[in-house]
Amino acid sequence: MSIFHSLQKIRKLETTVLSCAYICLLGSCTASYKTYNPEKKFPPAVLQSDYTLFRHILESSHPSIYWYTTKDSMDYYFDQGYQSLGDSMTEVRFREKLAYVISKIDCGHTTMKGSKAFSKYVDTAISTAFPFAMKFWSDTMVITANLRKNDPVLQRGTVVKSINGYDARALTDTLFNYITTDGYSATGKYQSLSTGFAFANLYKNVLGLTDSLDIRYIDHEGRERQTWVRPYDFKADTMNKESLSHGPPAKGKGKNKEKPRFYYSPANLQLDTVMKTGFMTVATFDRSYHLKKFFKNSFKNIQKNHIKNLVIDVRSNGGGDAGLSTLLTRYVIDQKFKLADSLYTIKPPSEYKKYIQKSFWYGMLISLVTRKGEQGKYHFRYFEKHYYYPKKKYHYDGQVYILIGGNSFSATTLFAGDLKGQKNVTLVGEETGGGYYGNTAWIIPDVTLPNTGLRFRLPRFRMVIDKNRVKNGKGVLPDVWSLPNAEAIRDGIDFKAMKVKELIAQREARSNAISVTK
Repeated sequence: MSIFHSLQKIRKLETTVLSCAYICLLGSCTASYKTYNPEKKFPPAVLQSDYTLFRHILESSHPSIYWYTTKDSMDYYFDQGYQSLGDSMTEVRFREKLAYVISKIDCGHTTMKGSKAFSKYVDTAISTAFPFAMKFWSDTMVITANLRKNDPVLQRGTVVKSINGYDARALTDTLFNYITTDGYSATGKYQSLSTGFAFANLYKNVLGLTDSLDIRYIDHEGRERQTWVRPYDFKADTMNKESLSHGPPAKGKGKNKEKPRFYYSPANLQLDTVMKTGFMTVATFDRSYHLKKFFKNSFKNIQKNHIKNLVIDVRSNGGGDAGLSTLLTRYVIDQKFKLADSLYTIKPPSEYKKYIQKSFWYGMLISLVTRKGEQGKYHFRYFEKHYYYPKKKYHYDGQVYILIGGNSFSATTLFAGDLKGQKNVTLVGEETGGGYYGNTAWIIPDVTLPNTGLRFRLPRFRMVIDKNRVKNGKGVLPDVWSLPNAEAIRDGIDFKAMKVKELIAQREARSNAISVTK
């Protein structure tokens, strides 16, 4: 039985057992977040107690804690973090301390989370925010969204030179210390800062918001200018109807007013039957979106319409079920392949299991599907030995262009990495955020620290995808690089998709030229 089906059975049993307890606890949980005080400070002794547990669980239970960072270096970061706990501090400030340390592991699946009470509190809290979403790369930062959408100056595509005196390099050098990624993939960290309002949140939490922000930017004539903006106040700015009016009012009034309906589909296929080109977007490998059926129907239609070029866009795919990424790979790959050369976990000491989410159920699963090997490592032998073969029905043999980027992570990296180097496959875009050599993931429970309630994700299985690949801390590198620029962002141009269309046109031109000479 595969790990995927085992997990499903355990979750069903677990749901039945826990449902009554959930009903009993629901009332108390609701009350706790309504009375949550974000200014509450924990005394040093409490912080030190949670921090010591945090360190011991990572050191004893994380299978890759020293994969990219030596033990001496990790000891230094752990010691440094502990020494900084001499004063009382809030949950948010303590979380930053832990996030800084955890980022040094260089594992994109190992991340910090707020307490449950804090997470519910921030969903309803009215607060101020850094007003811009930003796109970062190299030494450049560009505005991609402004909460004050009628701002006549700081619009989408505006190049920002500095914020309160911090240029792009200074900001990334500081904030990268709080972002996790696999290995040394800088592209993954740039993309993390560039996704939604992630930079805005991190800027506020790490650097803090001042009453006025000094913004140096490049105007439309190429001159450096200076302006000051205040943080966005959700309550005050929302009340300013004029500044937040973005288009005509909805038709209808009162209760009968028609509400827009939105349906998000993370996977879709568009076929250009004239150009014989298909554009497939796969934004997740989550099991809840019926991707097996989608893949089968898609490749059936691709074959039916004699599509010569297939573009598969996985730039925003953060991963999910490795079984689904493997299935997509089988529709395209031209040789047999394994999921991993090595896949193992280590069991945490029994005294820490009470802090680890679902430790009983996951422990049962690990006992069922792994075998103990050297140095206390429990190997998942099935996936270390099992080979997958190309699909026979609806297999695609035309030209494939895979769009990748910093948000291509986890199971998506397996898909892109296994197809890299295949004769009819071209990877286009930027380095993936997920590691090419391997990662640590699969089972990822939360660990809850007892005093502060802070949580962190603890990936349990270390995977070496292909032992013959170089372990250099990099993600999957594209065959053809396509990098962002301010003009494309300003004009809303998908520069990676444009690059693929250019490659297809070039290939068609060469093919036509050869036909003429013959």
